Amino acid sequence: MSVMPAALAEVVSDFADMQGQDKLQLLLEFANELPPIPADLEEAAMEPVPECQSPLFLHVDATDRARVRLYFSAPPEAPTTRGFAAILSAGLDELSADEILAVPDDFYADLGLAKLISPLRLRGMSAMLTRIKRRLSTS
Repeated sequence: MSVMPAALAEVVSDFADMQGQDKLQLLLEFANELPPIPADLEEAAMEPVPECQSPLFLHVDATDRARVRLYFSAPPEAPTTRGFAAILSAGLDELSADEILAVPDDFYADLGLAKLISPLRLRGMSAMLTRIKRRLSTS
């Protein structure tokens, strides 16, 4: 059963409340809030997400399946990619593996960005979630 966790539902709701260019502005605000990766985690040790148009790396720490940690690295000159990563970070970080695995694969459609962002970029966000879920279902 697909269930959107409260934190992610809140982000989706924030986007739903915006119109047109305001959605892009909100995405840029998220991009600026992407947490830095911890000092002991090197980008080279992170998993690349080649489906993203800009370089994006992610790390899923499922040592504690009740509190999964998600880390993303994307360059500042890739605000859309950083924004997507920040949405996933804000909506999923520190949730349980089961909660993350239950997130609808197409939740990002509810953000209402399809008219503003290319399908290729939206696929990048989908790919991030798919890789997170794959990592959790194999760990």
